[in-house]
Order: sequence, then structure tokens, then C-alpha cells
Amino acid sequence: MAISKDTAGVPASRTAVSPRRRLGLLLFLGSIIVSFLAASSAPTPLYAVYAAHWGFSPLATTVVFGVYAVAVLAALLTFGRLSDHIGRRPVLLAGLVLQAVAMVVFARAGDLGTLLAARVVQGIAAGSSLGAIGAAMLDLDRRRGALANSFAPGLGSGAGALLSGLAVQFLPAPTHLIYLALLGVFGIQAVGVLVMRETAPRRAGGWRSAAASLVPEVRLPRETRSEIFIAAPVLFAVWALAGFYGSLGPALTATLLHSSAIVYGGLSLFVLAGVAALAVLAFNRVDARRALFMSIGALVAGVAVTLAATATDSAAGFFIGTAIAGVGFGGGFQGGLRLVLPLVRDQERAGVLSVLYIVSYLGLGMPAVIAGILVTQVNGLLATAQEYGVAVVVLAGLALAGLLLSRPATAPALAVGQEAVRQAAASQAAEPVPARCTMPASRG
Repeated sequence: MAISKDTAGVPASRTAVSPRRRLGLLLFLGSIIVSFLAASSAPTPLYAVYAAHWGFSPLATTVVFGVYAVAVLAALLTFGRLSDHIGRRPVLLAGLVLQAVAMVVFARAGDLGTLLAARVVQGIAAGSSLGAIGAAMLDLDRRRGALANSFAPGLGSGAGALLSGLAVQFLPAPTHLIYLALLGVFGIQAVGVLVMRETAPRRAGGWRSAAASLVPEVRLPRETRSEIFIAAPVLFAVWALAGFYGSLGPALTATLLHSSAIVYGGLSLFVLAGVAALAVLAFNRVDARRALFMSIGALVAGVAVTLAATATDSAAGFFIGTAIAGVGFGGGFQGGLRLVLPLVRDQERAGVLSVLYIVSYLGLGMPAVIAGILVTQVNGLLATAQEYGVAVVVLAGLALAGLLLSRPATAPALAVGQEAVRQAAASQAAEPVPARCTMPASRG
């Protein structure tokens, strides 16, 4: 079958879909990430309600937050590469069904154990699907897909925290309504996945290769390793900051504002994630490495302002510092993805994205649980916030050192082309070939 020059080497998902339909699919897939992250941050303003009803401590709050991250990590390790073998749609549909189940469990939760179970199911749903969603967007459009992968998490996290806080403050049945609304959103999105076109065909080997992909394995393609090692400290640092705001942010905000109003519970996370989403758009045209340099600077500056504000009991300074750190969060997350994704081959997309999400969710969950232990067992909320901020600055410093000591990598396709040119030039220099010669002359 003849392949045109314009479409050679381009996945069918890009050539068989009109630009307008491709954009619509990108927006739809991005909406799934937004709803998944909104659902993950929706409980944040409700932790105070749950704690009042069931009498659990800040440590229990961070455990509820951390168990979600652990479930995401387990699902990423197990199902992260599955969509590279069986296609994106089956994985997305299963993830949406699990999210719907989690919303039902949340709505019926009556104790801490049920809340933990809901977070586990929610984490499995997110971990099994995030890599597939991101890979599907890259299948459709590499540049816009990378932008959407960076923009959607911040938008979802911020929107979920704010809308949940408003629902708790002003609407009836706060521990039920937000989850039932999200249940409806997931149902609509499941219908959309059923009718959408597959963006990645099944890989040869059928279900046997798919089953083999379920064995936990962190595989880093050789051409991406140096860039992943540079991006990893940035991703860990920015998501560690998000984890602190998501778990202990409500208590810290209430302390600084001297108010117990529930609507403030998600306000700090909304500011951080909302500014992060805007920063993604602002850094979209900036070179990835330059964006990382700028983001690390913003992250350090924002954390420094936040630390000064908590030391002086300044709510205004706290939110200003949070907004500056949000620039570092969004730019750092986007820069890390854009540093790595151009180097990834089509058949490795979901697997590499899953590795990046593993690093991110390790940062999201592990430091937050440690912070919960420090708050309840060692030195209290404000002192823990200071120590947490210093740790984030140290991680940012490690990332900066990696950037300064490294050299930019080359995308696979470009590297192959450069090597071909080099070999051709060397061959011509060694032994010029007559223009009309079509095969080597016999030396016999």
C-alpha cells in the first residue's frame, strides 16, 4: 500500500481524524484528567467535617491523603503500560467505572475505614488511567497533548478544592452532594469513551503480551534516562508542595486566617493549583530547560515568602507566597514533562508517562504522611510547615544542580537522522560513488 510523504510514520490517529475532531478529542480527554484530579482534591475541604464527626487527628488526615497516593503508585506500576498493549479506550473505561464506584463509597462513608476504602478505589482508578489518558492525547497531537497533560492536573486540583469548599459552605448534604455530582460527570465521560475512536492499536502478541505488561516494572528508555533524572527532583518537589497544601493546607489556612469557615479549607490548594494552571499556559512557548530554571526560581521564592508569612502570622503573605510557588509548581511540572516527552517513542508513551506520575505521586503522598507524624507527635503545625518548606527548597536545589551539570538530549527521530547524515558524509569522504552506480561492482 502506498504511503504518502505527508503521512509516512504518522500514527493513524493523527491522519484519519480531522483537525477539528482531533481538538475536540483532546479537550474531552483533558476533561477526564480534570475530573479525576477534581475528585482527588474534593475531600480536602471536607477533612475538617469528617474530623469533627468522627474525631480523628491531623495524622489520620494525612494517612487518608497518603493512602490515595500509595494506591495510585500501585496502579501505575501494575497497569501503567497496559494501554500500550490493548489500546487506550478499555483502560479509560475501566478507570471511569472505578471512579464511579469510589464516588458511591464516598457518598455512603460513615467512618474512617470507609473513607480509606474510597480513597484506595479512587487511587487505583487514577493510577490505572492517567498514563493512558496522557498517552492518548500525545497520540493525537504531540505538542498540544504535552500542553494538556501539564495544564489539566492543576485545573482539576484547584477546581475540585474550590467547588467542594463552596458546596460544603453553602449547599445541603455537603458530604454527599459533591460526590454525586462527580458521579454524574464520570457517567457522561464513560459514554464519551465508548463512542470515541481508538488512538493506539493493539500491539502484536494479544492478551499474552498485555498480561506480561502487568508485572510491575519501571523501564526507562535509554534516550530518556538523563532527562528523567533531571526532571525527577523537580516533579517530586512540586508535587510534595501540592501534597502539603492538599493534606494540611486547610488547618494551616484556618490558623493564619483565625477562622473555622469550611470554605477556606480548599482556598490555599485552589490558589496554588489555579496559578499553576495559568503558569503552564505562560510557559508553553518557552524552552523546557529554560522553563525549569525559571520555575525552580519561582518555587524557591514562593516557599521563602510562605515561610516568612507563617513565621509572622501573615495570611496575606501566605497567599502571596502560595501564588508565587504556584508559578513554580505549574512551570516545573510542565517543564519536566516537556523535557522528557519529546524523546519518547510512540510505543513507549504510556509507560514513560507512568514513570513520571510515579515520581509525582511519591512526592504527593510520602512527605505529607511524614508531615502528619511531625504535626501530631513532634513539633506542631507551624514548625512542620517551616521544615517542609526547607525540604522543598533543598529538592529544588538538587534539580537546579542537575540542570546545570547536564547537556540537552536529542529526540530519537532527530538522532537517527543526524546519525544517518554523519554516516553518509563519512562514506562519501572515504569512497566517492559514481552518480549512476546502482550496485557495487564485482571484485571477483
